[in-house]
Amino acid sequence: MYKQAWEAEWERVLWKKKPYPDNYVPRSFLASLSRNPNFQPYTYWHLVILSCPISQHLASIFVFLAIFMRLRQRLLDPRALVWISAGVFLTGYTIWELLERGRVGKAARTTNRAKTLKASILVFLALMSLSPVLKTLTAATSSDSIWALSACLFILNALLADYTAMKARSQQRERLTSVLSMNAAISSSVVLASRLSDDLSVFGLILFSVQSFALFPMLRRRMQDGAKTLQVFLTILISGLSIGLTYPLSSTAAYIYSTCFVFVTFIAPGVLVWAQRYKNEIRGTWDPAVPKVNRRLSVTR
Repeated sequence: MYKQAWEAEWERVLWKKKPYPDNYVPRSFLASLSRNPNFQPYTYWHLVILSCPISQHLASIFVFLAIFMRLRQRLLDPRALVWISAGVFLTGYTIWELLERGRVGKAARTTNRAKTLKASILVFLALMSLSPVLKTLTAATSSDSIWALSACLFILNALLADYTAMKARSQQRERLTSVLSMNAAISSSVVLASRLSDDLSVFGLILFSVQSFALFPMLRRRMQDGAKTLQVFLTILISGLSIGLTYPLSSTAAYIYSTCFVFVTFIAPGVLVWAQRYKNEIRGTWDPAVPKVNRRLSVTR
C-alpha cells in the first residue's frame, strides 16, 4: 500500500522531503528509456568518400619517399625538381584562388596575395641559406638510425594529421595535432635530406616537403568542402602517381601502399558499416541534463 502511494507522488527531486527513502526506484522509472536516440546509420559509399583524404595523405608520403630515393640514386635532376615544385605551387595557388573567388572580398584577397608572396620569398631564401647546414646535419649518425627515425616520424605525421574539411570563410585556428603532424613530416624530411650528396638536392627536397606536408594539406582540406567528384579524381590522381613513382624503385613498397590504400578506402568503411549494428547507447531520465544555450542571444548581447 505504501509503495502504491509512493508511486503516485514520486518525483525526481532531492530538495523536497519525501516519505520514501532516497534510493527508492519506482516501476515507471524505465518508462522513458530509449536506445540510440540520435543514431544515424552510415552508408558505405559515404564513408568511402570520407576516407579519401586519408588515402591522399598516405599517397603524398609515398610520393615524397619516391622523390627522395630518385635524388639519392641520382635518377632525378634536382634542378628539374625545383622547377616541378614551382609549377605545382603555382597550380595549387591558382586552384585556391578559384575556390576563394566569390567567397572572400576583393580587398581581403589582395591582402592574402601580398602575404603569400612575401612568405614564399622568405621560405625560398631561408631554404637556400640553410641547405649547406642541413646537408651535414646528421653526418655522425648511421643510416639505419636515420631510416628508423624517419619512418617513426612519418607514422606520427599520418596519425596526427587533420582530415576534416575546412569550411569556406572559416577563421578557425589549426589544431595542435595538425601542427605536430606537420612538424613531424618536416623533421623527417630534414633528416632524409641530410643523406643527399649536394646542396641543390637538399634544397629541392626540403622545398618539395614544404609543399607536400604544409601547403597541400591546407588545399586538400579546402577542397573537401567541394564536390565529391573532385575528391575522387584527386585521390585517383595522387594514388596513381605514387604507385607509378614507387613501383620502378621497389615493387614491395608499391604493394605495401596498394594494400594500405585498399584497406583504408574500401575495407575499413565496410568494417565500420558492419560494426554499427552492435551500437547500443541507452538514454533515460537518469542522464544529466544538457543545457541548451541560445547562441544568437548570447552573440547579440
